[in-house]
Amino acid sequence: MRKIIFLFTAFLLQCGWCFAQNHLKDSVELKNVTVIGKSKTQKLREGALSVNAIDVRSMISSLTNLNSLVDKTAGVKVREEGGVGSDFDLSINGMSGNSVRYFLDGVPLETKGSNVSLANLPINLIDHIEIYKGVVPTWLSTDALGGAVNIVTNRLRSNYLDVSYGIGSFHTHKADLNGQYLLKNGIIVRPTLGVNYSKNNYMMKGVEVWDEVSRQYLNADRRRFHDDYFSLLGQLEVGVANTSWADAFFVSASYTKTNKDIQTGTLQSKVIGMADRKSDAWNLSAHYRKNHFLTENLNANFSLSHTWDASLTTDTAYRKYNWDGDYIVSSRNEITGRARSMRHYKRPLTVARADLNYVFGHQQDAEENTGKNHHSLNFSYSLNRTGNNRWDEVDNSFEASNDVLAKHILGLAYNQSLLNERMYNTLFVKDYVNHLNIEQTDIASVTGSRDVMGSTTNNHFGYGVGSRFQIIEPLSVKASFEHSVRLPLARELLGNGTTIYANVALKPESSNNINVGFFGSLKNDDHTFSYEVNGFLRQVDNYIQPTVSEKEGTMQYTNVPAVHIKGIEAEVRYDWQQRLQLLGNISWQDTRDRQRYKNDGKPSVTYNNHVPNRPWLFATTEARYSFHNLFESTDRLILGLDYQWVHWFFLSWEGYGALDTKARIPEKNDVGVSATYSWHQNRYNISVECSNLLDKTLYDNYKLQKPGRAVFAKFRVMLL
Repeated sequence: MRKIIFLFTAFLLQCGWCFAQNHLKDSVELKNVTVIGKSKTQKLREGALSVNAIDVRSMISSLTNLNSLVDKTAGVKVREEGGVGSDFDLSINGMSGNSVRYFLDGVPLETKGSNVSLANLPINLIDHIEIYKGVVPTWLSTDALGGAVNIVTNRLRSNYLDVSYGIGSFHTHKADLNGQYLLKNGIIVRPTLGVNYSKNNYMMKGVEVWDEVSRQYLNADRRRFHDDYFSLLGQLEVGVANTSWADAFFVSASYTKTNKDIQTGTLQSKVIGMADRKSDAWNLSAHYRKNHFLTENLNANFSLSHTWDASLTTDTAYRKYNWDGDYIVSSRNEITGRARSMRHYKRPLTVARADLNYVFGHQQDAEENTGKNHHSLNFSYSLNRTGNNRWDEVDNSFEASNDVLAKHILGLAYNQSLLNERMYNTLFVKDYVNHLNIEQTDIASVTGSRDVMGSTTNNHFGYGVGSRFQIIEPLSVKASFEHSVRLPLARELLGNGTTIYANVALKPESSNNINVGFFGSLKNDDHTFSYEVNGFLRQVDNYIQPTVSEKEGTMQYTNVPAVHIKGIEAEVRYDWQQRLQLLGNISWQDTRDRQRYKNDGKPSVTYNNHVPNRPWLFATTEARYSFHNLFESTDRLILGLDYQWVHWFFLSWEGYGALDTKARIPEKNDVGVSATYSWHQNRYNISVECSNLLDKTLYDNYKLQKPGRAVFAKFRVMLL
């Protein structure tokens, strides 16, 4: 199967070369010129920074969740720990986990609740997705080290109602609603609703079960039995747009709820049958945006948000389960092997953001792209304050505490567009201020809490530059650099109360991120061929890495003093008459521990090892074909085929134990097919998708088994 990827990519490159020859020949004979405007996503890809931009609206009728879409882009890999609602790890150019930050219209996604993610966000809400690699623009006001994902919502100017419902394997249901209604007095009302449910009772293949006849453990297939998942997100926005005092002013209220059974620890050999986790989050926020704010050339964007986020993890059964669903009475709880617990966490979150952009000269020239040189200055500020009030209802030995994590991030950037927009440059500086107030002292030998108790404040600086230059129409080059800092999150410092231990002694990560690449496209009336190749280097100090305890099935975040990441990625796209779309990409990422000696002066066993539990070579191919006017003049049928391949990788450090007996996450070969039919000018849509078509045994994160073959059907109505 691997050969298919390289043959397909070579085929696309050959098509591009032949097309380029014809294109150059035709350009000599061309008499008339047709100017075609570039889409938002195309403009982002052609900027100075390394960005993947994905148009969601064009494929919204067939999407199940955003994870499956993002996972198919170059340099990005999403690894899920199970079925619907499972935890997942998203990596960008080898940096993953909490090194990647998520935003909704430039505001941290966590403001909607700590359990809201790409996997359960309502699809109908989304217009496009921006994935920044390594170097993150100042206006996002974040301390992301590996990159950032900004989800941009749909903002139509008319009344509409977008409703969809889907049903699939393993008792999976998904319903989304998004709409807008304009009142006569100018008030705009935007409701949003998203509901997900699944039993996730898929077959676990080859798990160990006890056989009474042979009196030994044998491999067998068993269904998951304690993995129900339910999520709800409801939001109401009310505001005005295009008034004399505001281009947009909206106040929103949202509520999210998540109930999740816990089936396994971080290893599937540990079976859990009773423990569960429930969470609720309320959010109130306000957003104000105004061009020509106070003065003609100043644009302003302000937001304020507060979230009441609470979770309860219940682990009161003294039982030890197996994959048959049977159990024996134990003297310890299921998750941590300690006393019964009903662990409460309240994590109130306050986020305040300000973004000011001043355009030198005539702003109208810049907005209308008249060809003049453009210069602008951007200032951004964000406050992110998280509380951590925790207590336990039944475990008297647990020490309650109320910790505080607060960070202030300031950014200043100078941007310029030169040579009739053939060159674009950006230079920026950032200041990261981190404030901690730690009260917890439990399990000090594991969490390091006694060493860092009390209040501390630290300051860190970052800076960077980016540049893009168009040599000729089909060839542009870009390069960017950033010295960045990432402050540990509450999840890393304070754990999650279940499967993750706290480590309050974690140090911030810092990294020098370098990106160099070239890209271009060739077009004529019927054909479009585009390509992009990027190389990157990350030199990370105090790399934060999750470490798995195979004995307990838990994990803890720890610092690896020095990690170097280098890699290259390439992607090619081909479109014929907006009927046939082909895509192929491949990514190679080499992530290694570069600490030669340990703190005691002895040689490190893991020196130059690949960082474990990280894929290092993977590829994707996709093909889509559209049939038009089958039964009416405005209908369309789209057939799709995609294939993903991931090379095997080690679960733990290569230097520990014998290589031939080490646990590996095996090679992944995943084939999917889909069909979407739209009619009545895309008002009605029905789609059917089959993932893991060949019913392979697939693993992603921590060698946790993913679902087998699954079918999902979806019906969508868009009323304007």
